[in-house]
Formats: sequence, structure tokens, C-alpha cells
Amino acid sequence: MPESAPRRRLLPLFTDLGGGRSPKTCQYRCGNACFHPAPNKSDNPYFGDIFRTVLSRRTALQGAAVTAGAGALGLSSVAPAVANDRNHPSPRPTFKAVQPNTDDAVTVPENYDHHVIIRWGEPVLPGAPEFDFENQTGEAQAQQFGYNCDYVAFHQLDDDHGLLWVNHEYTNEELMFAGYTDGSEAEPEQIRVAIAAHGGSIVELERRNGTGQWCLAGGERPFNRRITGNTPFRIAGPAAGHELLRTEADPDGTEVLGMLNNCAGGYTPWGTVLSGEENCDQYFVGGDRAPEDQREALARYSIAVEGETYVGRRFDRVEERFDLARHPHEANRFYWVVEIDPLDPEAQPVKRTMLGRFKHEGATTALTEDGRVAVYMGDDERFEYIYKFVSAKKYVEGSRKHNMSLLDTGTLYVGRLTGNSPEEEIDGTGALPSDGEFDGTGEWVPLTSDSESFVEGFTVEEVLIHTRMAADAVGATKMDRPEDFEPSPVTGKVYCCLTNNDAREPGQADEPNPRGPNKFGHVLELVEGGDDAGSESFSWSVPIVCGDPEDENTYFAGYDKSKVMPIAAPDNVTFDRDGNLWVSTDGQPGALGVNDGLHVVPVEGRFRGELRTFATVPVEAECCGPLISEDNKTVFIAPQHPGENGTVEEPTSTWPDGGFVRPSVVCIWHTQGRDVGRT
Repeated sequence: MPESAPRRRLLPLFTDLGGGRSPKTCQYRCGNACFHPAPNKSDNPYFGDIFRTVLSRRTALQGAAVTAGAGALGLSSVAPAVANDRNHPSPRPTFKAVQPNTDDAVTVPENYDHHVIIRWGEPVLPGAPEFDFENQTGEAQAQQFGYNCDYVAFHQLDDDHGLLWVNHEYTNEELMFAGYTDGSEAEPEQIRVAIAAHGGSIVELERRNGTGQWCLAGGERPFNRRITGNTPFRIAGPAAGHELLRTEADPDGTEVLGMLNNCAGGYTPWGTVLSGEENCDQYFVGGDRAPEDQREALARYSIAVEGETYVGRRFDRVEERFDLARHPHEANRFYWVVEIDPLDPEAQPVKRTMLGRFKHEGATTALTEDGRVAVYMGDDERFEYIYKFVSAKKYVEGSRKHNMSLLDTGTLYVGRLTGNSPEEEIDGTGALPSDGEFDGTGEWVPLTSDSESFVEGFTVEEVLIHTRMAADAVGATKMDRPEDFEPSPVTGKVYCCLTNNDAREPGQADEPNPRGPNKFGHVLELVEGGDDAGSESFSWSVPIVCGDPEDENTYFAGYDKSKVMPIAAPDNVTFDRDGNLWVSTDGQPGALGVNDGLHVVPVEGRFRGELRTFATVPVEAECCGPLISEDNKTVFIAPQHPGENGTVEEPTSTWPDGGFVRPSVVCIWHTQGRDVGRT
């Protein structure tokens, strides 16, 4: 589009609920969490209260300081220009940016194509029945591809074959069953379908004609697997067997059925998938009738313990373990990071208690200088914390048996961040302080090792089971919904998405969370001390303060904002092999009035901050995934909950095939065989 094209104001499509999410996302994904007070009731000071110190400023980012602004402006409909720079040390994206839109489709740049790899209900296991929308059963669904797709991982077996892992985070029953109202009135078989539609899938793929296109493999697919809400998981690590994990069905506290609400994850150096359970509170009822001495901990994990409770899916109607009045410890068996071996279909998946219990978003790994494994994790709720685990033992290349035990011993940390600007310069508007950037230092505060608790009044097991409460006790920094983490494969810097926080008041703003309220979110960049993932100290900065670049209170690492595109609610992140950061979003419809999508931004060099949109997803969908293949030829995304404000009878999206909507996984590739991101 020419530079002279008029700019237009794009009005929101949906009611703005929960920091930009649609009403049904709020209901089905997190049980309307934003309509209730944040569960963090600790008196931890906000960062600006006592932790801010004035330190010598680090090198300021080039560019003019952002000044305060109020209200969202119209989105730019002009694609940012791409300047030529033959001296740039590493390739940067040069594709023609996709424009903001409200189309019911996956939209990709010129010279790119895309393919729907697999849809909800397609057969996964041998002998699985074909999908029958009107006569779905729990038994059939347990053999078919599950519902909403989130995190994806890809293990390449050879040049032309690979294994795709996909999380199935949650279900939208109103789009799955005609005439559905709520869980209290649902048919029992519909509830069984919903339980089976959670979890994850492993499917074998094959490359099409040597391109970046991947499709379901034909013939026998021995690696294919379904994990559901009823798959037996082994509980491992120091908390396994603790009384708080024991139930009538599992008196040893060592095995639990299913994984629920798995959001982002990570892939280990030894070839296993890590997947984080997140908003598990919405599956339980009876918190108001749980034992009195357990209600405080339940409430800290967003489980209603008094007053009106969310009806939810009512899994308790077919499995009484979801009734906390009868089985109060069952909730403690969720909110973990799970580990799954895609190369062994018979291997029992594991819940790793050493990684702590909270609303996990992301579990990405890096190796320390001495060969141990670090795992970065966010707790996705308003005013929650960032975490890191460092293993006690070292990674041994080629020794899977040894490596499969690495996540059971080590130290769990929580982040505490300190800024270097005077308190009066952080006013909650997003205006940069006088040194030109939001930045400072931080420390990883140890919570517990596998043998010793570092939090007074907590045992090792209590720290791991009630991690949020332990983090409260050590004064961790309250963040704006920390979601996915990802270390750069080029620099080792670590990036974290802070999606948004409408509940942060202006007086609660601090340098790592510089806006109050924070409707659009921001991106945090961490540099570990000595560039070592095992360090207990780090420096940090906020390179991107999201929103419409026409807003004064946005920031793109000092880059010329006339050459960047809007972004809101950053969620999941990945990198290409050149070190460019790819950011998917969850909440642009409510925040900016356009579909969610996948954005790309260099984070090094003269083009640091030049953010542009690579793809957009259908109406009311969130752009999940994302993942770039190792050869840089394929982008995988997972459009989740398309059309979720509709019903079977009155759909708001019919993606991808027309008729009823089906969450799916998509691959995108350059039609001329070039690396993704190129023109």
C-alpha cells in the first residue's frame, strides 16, 4: 500500500473483556479470571515501593523518548517500508507485511502459501473412527485429534519425516455440540468428549515435494499418540507421594489421571516435550466445601472457596474427583509441567514437581556454562511471577536415561527485579524515563532445592506444591501476566511476554511493568550474569511496549515507529535461526479491533525493534504455536478457538472448511523455497 494511503480507525470487533480477550475466551480458557480480584493477596511491595534504586544507567537505546499518551489511536494501515542494508551482519525479515484485518482466514505474505495439517476430530490412532460431528463420543475423541491447539513442537526424524506435538488446552463446548448451554445441563457423553478432547497429540508428518510444506504421513504411523484428560501420569520429583498429593484413588500420591489446560511449553535437549498446565481452577467445584485449613491455598490458585462459583464444564458429573468437597487434594495434582517422550509411544508421561506448581506458561530450556539445564517459566495471571529451575546434574549428550532424570533434582528460583530510574519518572503512562529505556537488574531468589527449602516455614514439598505462596514470602516481583519464555539461539538473551494487566493501577506501575493499566502488554529481555543461564543475577530491559505505534505510550526499542506495525497482547514466542524474535498474540481483537497474528522483530543490530506482521489468523482466533523449523523453511502456527463467540447454530467463524469451526494446525512456507521471513 502506498505511503499516501489514508489511515483509518479500526473499531473493536468485540466487547473488551479481560485485557482484550473475547468473552468466551474469558469464560472457557480461564474461568473469567479477570472478573475476580487477583488471587495474589500478598503484601509484597510493588517494585516501585522499595526495590527501586538509582543505579548508573546502561547504554540508552537510540531514538526519541516516548511521551505519555491517553487512549488507543487508529491503527496504521500502511505496511512499514523495508530499507536495504547490505552491511547488516545477519539476515532480517524482508517479506511484505500482512495488513491488519478482520478476515475469517489465515492470511500470509505475498510469495507464501499455507496448508491445514490437521483439524479437530481427525483420526490420530490406528483404527480411530472418522469424525462424526453429530454423534461424537468420548471413546472416539480419545483416538482423534483434540480440541483447541496451543503449543507445538516438532521433532525431525529425517529430511522428510517428523513428529508434531500439539497441546489441546481447553474446549469450547458451544462450538462442539448443538444446543449446548452449560455443564450442568450437558449430556454425560458430551462431558466425556470434552475430557478426551483435552491433553495433546503426537502425529507423524512428511514433507511435500522437498518444500516447506508438511502433511500427515501416510501408511503406518507408529509414533502417533493421544494424551487425554484421563491418561495416567507418573508424579515425579521431591513432592511425589506427599500427603497433599494423596487421594482416595491414589493413596500413594504417585499417579494422576490426565493433564488439563496445557498452554505453552518447551523442548528439551534430549528430545522430550515439556508442557505446562495453566488455568486448572475452572475444572473443579466444591472449593467452598473443602476443609477449612485448605481453602487459603486453594484460593491462592484461583479456586473459588466462597460465594458464587463458575459453573464450568462440570467434569465432576462424570468423575467425582473434580469435586473438592469429596477430594480436596485433587487440585494439587494439577498446575504442573509435564514431560512427554514423543519417541516412545509406550512411555508414561510424567508430572515434574521440582519445577513448581503454578499456572505454567512456557517451560523452555537452556544449558548453563557447566552443562546443567535451566528451565524458564512464567505464571500467567495478573501480578504473578517469573521462575527459573537449574538442574543439579549435567546434561549428557546421547544418554537419554540419565537426562530423563535431570528435572527431578536442582534448585527452583523466582525473579525479583530492580530498576535504575527515579520513582517519579515511572508514572504509569509508558513514558520512558530520562535515561531512555526501562531497564535494571534482577536476582533469581532461591526457593528450594530438592533437599533443602530456603523459605522459612515451608518444607521442600510445601514450596513445590504451594509455590505461589512461597514466592509471596520472599518478595518476588509482581508482573503483568508473564507468559512464554524463549532464549535466543544466537545471543542467549532470554525473552518473556507480559501479555497485559488491566488491574494494575497507575500508582502500581514499576519499571519492569511501566504502564497501569497495561492493556496492550510488553516484552521483557533478560541477560543472565556472565551470559550464563545458571547465574543467580541478571540485567533486564523492556525493548517493546506494545500497542498502536501511533500511540505516544508505545516503544519499539527506539526504532522509527512510522515503520512498525501494531501489536497487542504478546503471548508465545519463538526464534528463527538468524535470531529474529517471532511473537504471537492473544487479545488484539479487543485491544486493537483486528485479528490476532504472528509478528516478527529483529532484536539486535540497527533494525532492532522493526516489528512487522507475518500472518493473521481467523475471526476470534488466537495465534498459538508458533514454531520455526530448524531449516528455516516452515512456520507452524495453531489458530486456537476460532469463532468462539458463536455457537453451532449461529457461527461467527466457519474456518477452515465452512460449516462448523475446527481448531487446526497450519504450516506456512515460501513458494520459491526461500527461508521464511524473506521476500
